[in-house]
Amino acid sequence: MKRQYILFTIALLIGMCTYAQQKEYSGKMHVTPLSLQQKGDSVYIKLIFDISGVNVDSRRSISLIPTLVAPGNSRNLTEVMIKGRENYNVYQREQALMSKNQKAAYASEAPYAVLPGFKSKNSKTINYNVAIKYESWMADAKLDMYEDLCGCGNPARRMGVTMLANQVALEKIIEPYIMKPYLAYVQPTAEEVKRREITGEAFLDFVVNKINIQPEYMNNPRELKKITDLMSEVRDDKDVTVRAINVIGYASPEGTLANNQRLSEGRAKALVDYLIPRFDYPKDLYKVTFGGENWDGLKKCVEASQMPYRKEVLEIIETVPAQITQTTSRKKVLMNLKGGEPYRYMVKEFCPSLRMAICKIDFEVKNFDISQAKEVIKSRPQNLSLNEMYLVANTYEKGSQEFIDLFEMAVRLYPNDITANLNAATAALTRGDIVYAKRYLEKIKNVPDIPEYYNTAGVVEMFDGNYIKATSHLNKAIEMGLPEAKQNLAEIAKKQENESLIIEQKN
Repeated sequence: MKRQYILFTIALLIGMCTYAQQKEYSGKMHVTPLSLQQKGDSVYIKLIFDISGVNVDSRRSISLIPTLVAPGNSRNLTEVMIKGRENYNVYQREQALMSKNQKAAYASEAPYAVLPGFKSKNSKTINYNVAIKYESWMADAKLDMYEDLCGCGNPARRMGVTMLANQVALEKIIEPYIMKPYLAYVQPTAEEVKRREITGEAFLDFVVNKINIQPEYMNNPRELKKITDLMSEVRDDKDVTVRAINVIGYASPEGTLANNQRLSEGRAKALVDYLIPRFDYPKDLYKVTFGGENWDGLKKCVEASQMPYRKEVLEIIETVPAQITQTTSRKKVLMNLKGGEPYRYMVKEFCPSLRMAICKIDFEVKNFDISQAKEVIKSRPQNLSLNEMYLVANTYEKGSQEFIDLFEMAVRLYPNDITANLNAATAALTRGDIVYAKRYLEKIKNVPDIPEYYNTAGVVEMFDGNYIKATSHLNKAIEMGLPEAKQNLAEIAKKQENESLIIEQKN
């Protein structure tokens, strides 16, 4: 049953607090506590301020500040100000000259009331009624009243404090328990030899049935630059050793297979001949390969187009074998479709872009110690292995921005790696990002059993409130010997107990 405490009422308890006369003013100020109420997560305080008969020095200002005080904590409530004549007139002039924006800014920090502390024959009382958010420390607080003095050009000074109530003794509201995740990262396997491959595509233009490259012909300047830039990038990296340069020639599907192979191999060889004098690599590093007729490329072109009979063409590409059989071939079926109209369209619109060469550079990258890796990561992070990036990350405090950034950089460089995605999901949880954690885990959901995977998946479900799924994942990780999973189960138990207590309190 919901409880409500009314600690002070006019009928049962009226504590009259009287401030002794100070030389800065004459007369007596009275503060009467009426009530303090707790309703839900708020505390309501009602007081009456009576300054009848008080005269404040003309240049002075007195602030009365109700304050909740507990060991190690306090909360000042909105003040009530009593001003002397000159001080009050200055205040009124300042108010009158304020712009709209200035008034709005002032209102956010304004006193509860500003009263004239002169003309003592007038009765001056104010009903004080404020509400503040309840915090658990307030259960053991007392209510005090502080008095501050400020005047023209003088710093404010505390004049005194008077106790209004010994103890507030409000209801102890049960705060929601915030679960703490216990996370585990996987150290990637160290690579003895860091073999890498970088690929570039060139769509070179050749005169019909010719295999020699004309560097200034049509789009060739742009396409050749793509390959030479790729080669230069690798050549200029002093941490790299090139092991092979593979040039693969692809043919468009029209024409005979034998002629297509002759043309594509010849054109790939022409690209090699173009590169050899421009780069200081041994000739035996270059390898030329025939990649075949580029049916995959043709399919992508058709899928992305609105060509006539698009659906029928795609069905033929997907179902009819490319090679010649005893009865037919894919090319022949396409040539006969609708009198050859779609085939002629493809030859004109798509086939030129299918005659391409791919340059694949196979190279090794040197291994780095941690101090070297911290420098390399600033300029060429792609030269680091996942293990090297992991070791650099662990030189930073766990959960720090530098720590998290390295795992997110690793997954950008190795987007399909299981360990990279798992560690990136765990790093996302460190910064409270459930959405990205789920995205990384989704990419590796069919991986072999890894205890860290089950722990991270369990934490995701834990924060989504799916405690049954979370427990299932975490128990698998516990069976595989991961201690963090056991700690996360304990967090779930604390959260469930806390939720039960909150429900019980509300009822």
